[in-house]
Amino acid sequence: MPRNQNWVATFSPSKWQTEHQDKLINSLGLSASLRTSQSCLSSIGSHLSPWPTYTSGQTILHNRKPCSDDYRKRAGSWQQQPLGTTKPRYLEQLENYLRKELLLLELGTDSAQELRLQPYRETFEFFIEDFKTYKPLLSSIKNAYEVMLAHQKERIRALEPLKAKLVTVNDDCNKRILAMRAEEKTEISILKKEKMNLLKLIDKKNEEKISLQSEVTKLRKNLAEEYLRYLTERDARKILIADLNELRYQREDMSLAQSPGIWGEDPVKLTLALKMTRQDLARTQMELNTMKANFGDVVPRRDFEMQERTNRDLQEQLNSLRDDYKEVCKEHEILLQLHMSTLKERDQFYSELQEIQRTSTPRPDWSKCEDVVAGGPDRWQMLAEGKNSDQLVDVLLEEIGEGLLREKDFFPGLGYGESIPTFLQFDGIVENKKPTKKDVVNLLRDAWKERVAEEQKEKFPDFFFNFLKRRFGPTDAMAWAYTIFENIKLFRSNEVMSQFYAVLMGKRKESVYIKQKETLTQLLKEMTNVDSQNEGILTMDQFRTILKSIFPLKKEEKIQELMEAGGWHPNSSNADLLNYHSLFMEDEEGHTVPFVQKLWEQYMDEKDKYLQELKQELGLELRDEVTLPKVRRALMTIDPRLDKQTLNSYLSQAFQLPVTELPEEGEEKEEDIVIQLQAALEQLHMTDIKRVGPREQEPAN
Repeated sequence: MPRNQNWVATFSPSKWQTEHQDKLINSLGLSASLRTSQSCLSSIGSHLSPWPTYTSGQTILHNRKPCSDDYRKRAGSWQQQPLGTTKPRYLEQLENYLRKELLLLELGTDSAQELRLQPYRETFEFFIEDFKTYKPLLSSIKNAYEVMLAHQKERIRALEPLKAKLVTVNDDCNKRILAMRAEEKTEISILKKEKMNLLKLIDKKNEEKISLQSEVTKLRKNLAEEYLRYLTERDARKILIADLNELRYQREDMSLAQSPGIWGEDPVKLTLALKMTRQDLARTQMELNTMKANFGDVVPRRDFEMQERTNRDLQEQLNSLRDDYKEVCKEHEILLQLHMSTLKERDQFYSELQEIQRTSTPRPDWSKCEDVVAGGPDRWQMLAEGKNSDQLVDVLLEEIGEGLLREKDFFPGLGYGESIPTFLQFDGIVENKKPTKKDVVNLLRDAWKERVAEEQKEKFPDFFFNFLKRRFGPTDAMAWAYTIFENIKLFRSNEVMSQFYAVLMGKRKESVYIKQKETLTQLLKEMTNVDSQNEGILTMDQFRTILKSIFPLKKEEKIQELMEAGGWHPNSSNADLLNYHSLFMEDEEGHTVPFVQKLWEQYMDEKDKYLQELKQELGLELRDEVTLPKVRRALMTIDPRLDKQTLNSYLSQAFQLPVTELPEEGEEKEEDIVIQLQAALEQLHMTDIKRVGPREQEPAN
């Protein structure tokens, strides 16, 4: 029988369907009118409504191809059938019941969305119960939606405390902002009062200056008047003296002419004496006129010294007032700058607060990882010790990646492209050897030992592949190359793997690793020399002395950090003992102790600071180009104790030129060697670069 005929047969009239409709009407609790409708429904042909039997070919899905000939014939027959018929009574009763229940919920004052869903749920349950054939499928659909709704409710219920917490944090931040604004308002009012007081003081000083200037002007005017009065009096006295002398001479001449015998002298002799006396008088008068012409404007020394003393005192007072005024101006400018910086800091803090409020997320609960990570809580505590959230994410990713890497049996080959390293150039599938971390670390350590002992240095990727060939043979070398590469690329937190990966991919020079190992060897050697009893124990004072001798350029706080990483505490004394062999220990998987990690962190920080000083000394942007002489001068400025060999090695690394091809200082072709500053700094960051001596020479005692 065709499938559409089976479906029609399912809805043929039967006693079961009549009883089924009675049960449905009783379960829905419909009214008497609905029961009447049922009787009418039973009387009409004693079978269910044929709707939509005419569309059975359209509504029922068939296992037929959409573009087959049979499909086109049926589509043509559907278009010829009539379109309009009434709905089945059973469908109308379900719709009426659903509409009634929704209307009752809308009449209620408080109808939640979950209550509005209840009529649909009940209607769907009636529908499921009545269609026994499709009950398992419909029940599974209903249960899936119910589970999803319950899950969403749980999520909403879990997010409610977070919402309350966000509201609380928002209120606390608002209170802190209001408190900060109140404090700033108080400080601003205090600064305004100080500003007004300073302005009043400035006005007072200006008034005193104006009064002193007016007093000086008045004194100068009085001095000029006194000078004119004394000059007039002097001239009047000179004229009076000249008149008196003239009258006396006339009287003497008259007395001599009238009674020559009175004097008892010879008139000729007296006449000659008078003539000589008049000549002396004329000469004296000439000298007097000369003195008058030369010193007519000269004041008495006593008056001059007194006026000079007064003028000096006034000048000192004026200079003192000017200095006070300048100091007040400087203080005012400093206060203005402080006020502007305070405003900028306030705006910056406010913007940071808004950014934190916008982007802040709850702290992750890392304890949930204890049940997920292999090894349980003990291993997770060991992995998470001393790490921040970013590092914990890396650890978690490594754990996940390790599991995925273990599941892989093969690696796809990367081909023979130019960007593919030589030790990975292969087409096809490569076997995953699945070694442990311990095996990988031991293999890398053996590779480093052989690389250090190698006399003729080849490129590091070629050496790595040849090392694998010698160790595992040519057939398995490629498989081990892919396996080791995937492992060291994944475990970035492992120091041995991360350093080997950086050197292998050309992101770091192998001299960095070798120099680090030489530094650790030198430290251990110095500690062994100090340990005369060969007990493996040093005092903290000896430990500090050795660190200062090995690292003379490190500041005291850096030495303190190294000592704390080695086990010293601020409450400890210098006489406490230290097992120095424990500072250089590594576990089977290559994890080092905090002392070695702190040494590496300080080395990288000092390198970044050194390159930052070089950039500041050059005064260029990263995209600008820089010449070789300019880099040479900048390096000698920030590190005056650089020897020629070290300087040439730095320049060779920065400009990617062999040392033999570097021009000497002062040659013309020096200016032709140009590189972008960012590229030069990146090349220097890859190599072992550090400060040789202090930037400025300390003055001799």
